[in-house]
Amino acid sequence: MARLTETDKARNEAAIRVAMDRILAGNLPPGGRADLKTLAATAGVTRTGFYPKNNRDGTLRPGPYQHLAEEFTRRLGELRAAGEIADSRDAQVDRLKQQVDELKKRIAARDEQLAELTEFKTMAISRLAAQHDEIERLRTQVAEGSSLRAVPKAHDSP
Repeated sequence: MARLTETDKARNEAAIRVAMDRILAGNLPPGGRADLKTLAATAGVTRTGFYPKNNRDGTLRPGPYQHLAEEFTRRLGELRAAGEIADSRDAQVDRLKQQVDELKKRIAARDEQLAELTEFKTMAISRLAAQHDEIERLRTQVAEGSSLRAVPKAHDSP
C-alpha cells in the first residue's frame, strides 16, 4: 500500500474537518449517522485511518487521522451532553420514545374510562331490567283484577 504524501494527508484532513463540521451541524447524508463511518464516507477517506496501527514489532502507532477521530468523538460528546443531538436518528428515537410514553398514558386513561363506562352500562341495564320486571308485575296484577286501579291516560287539552 502506498504511503500518504504530506499533500494528500493535508487535503484529506481538510476534507475530514469540513465533513466533521457538516455532520456536527446536523447535516447528515441520507442513511448516515453521526459516527466515524459516516465521517469517513463523507470525507472520502478510509475509516482505517482513524484507528491506531500495529508496527512490525507489535507496538502501536497512531493512525494518520486518529487525532481527528478523537476530536470528532469529543465534540460529539459535548453536543450530546449539552442536549444538542447532532444525529437525526437519535433525535428521531428520542421523539418516538416520547410519543410512546404519551400514547401509553392515553391508552391507560382510555382503559380506565372504558372500565367506568362498562360498569355504568351494567348498572343501567340492571336497573332497566328491574324496572321492566316491576312494570310487568304491576300489569299482571291489574289484569287479574286486584285492588289496583289503572291510572287514566292524560288527555290533550285543547
